[in-house]
Amino acid sequence: MHGVRRLKPSGTISTARAHKPAAVARQQHADDLAVLDELLLDPDPELLEHGETLQYRAHGVQDAVLRKLRRGHYRIERHVDLHGLNRHQARHVIQIFLAQCLRDDVRCVRIVHGKGNGSPNSGPILKRLLDGWLRKRHEVLAFASARPVDGGSGALLVLLRLTG
Repeated sequence: MHGVRRLKPSGTISTARAHKPAAVARQQHADDLAVLDELLLDPDPELLEHGETLQYRAHGVQDAVLRKLRRGHYRIERHVDLHGLNRHQARHVIQIFLAQCLRDDVRCVRIVHGKGNGSPNSGPILKRLLDGWLRKRHEVLAFASARPVDGGSGALLVLLRLTG
């Protein structure tokens, strides 16, 4: 070891050990971004602008199911339009319609009830009645006011329990 000489301690710590990077909570950051993305992706302007929307989920049905229904993730297999019907006619049509859908194992339907513009001073009568009728039906898992493209607050998307 010819020519090697011992260095005197300088009193400073090696820079390799002195500057450790700060810990970053990457997963928490990713989770926060995912929540923001979800909030921004589904603003549902029609749902936010009025208090005219309906939604319901039966006991035991997950929030995610209702969220998917509101966002239109289920394919609408059948629909019925109640425009021009009185309350008795509408109830009869709904009973027959739901019975046929159950018989044919239809999963998702749209019920157009209208916005009540033709109702004198009392608002959407059929909409209010439909809310009560559907909540009492065992075969109804969930329902929500439709997206604007599917009828908005003048229609309901209904998710039915499969019988088979």
